[in-house]
Amino acid sequence: MITTVIFDLDDTLYDEVDYCKSGFKAVAEFLANLPQAPPDERIFNCLWKQFTAGNRTKTFNTVLDELGISYDDKLIEQSIKTYRSHVPKIILPSDSKDALSQLSKKFTLALLTDGFLPAQKLKVQALEIEKYFKKIVYTEQLGREFWKPSPVGFEKIIQDLNVKPQNTVYVADNEKKDFIAPNKLGISTIQLIRPARIHTDSSADPDAAPQYVIHNISQLPALLAKL
Repeated sequence: MITTVIFDLDDTLYDEVDYCKSGFKAVAEFLANLPQAPPDERIFNCLWKQFTAGNRTKTFNTVLDELGISYDDKLIEQSIKTYRSHVPKIILPSDSKDALSQLSKKFTLALLTDGFLPAQKLKVQALEIEKYFKKIVYTEQLGREFWKPSPVGFEKIIQDLNVKPQNTVYVADNEKKDFIAPNKLGISTIQLIRPARIHTDSSADPDAAPQYVIHNISQLPALLAKL
């Protein structure tokens, strides 16, 4: 019998691409204040073009080169800090809100999320979802070595909530890292595939495959009822 549902955050409860867009707008506004910089709208369009083209590691460097803005490591660090510390303009989709509201009345809900602080906390605050969860674990607070696929975050939730793995379900999106640990711990795993998700790669590791797959969070209550 399932008593506890653990959720991932990014691309599970909302579209992470909306956060990325919000972050790049904040960086564009920051960079537009530099001498000889173009308007923030042009900077954002360049950032978004690089991101959507798959440049996820040198986005700021490439755009500053493209715009002819001189920079050093400090400016790159400031841009990254601006991205991670901005107050995101994101909202909880209505289907996620309905699902969390419904499930919180029947199950104990927990949230487990990787990512940099304060970015993850700011996302949770912007989405206004703290009220649904009895336990929230930011793996960054445990140590970056405990980001998924580490089992430590899951073990902490199980211990703190005093629940058994066989009575627990994990709902997430990324097959490359999300399901390895819970599968090994005996936690049921459900992949939620949102149409706009960022991480679409599958994994050749048999331990990485989810046990169940849904394509809309509204399908989750019915699936949980069967487990």
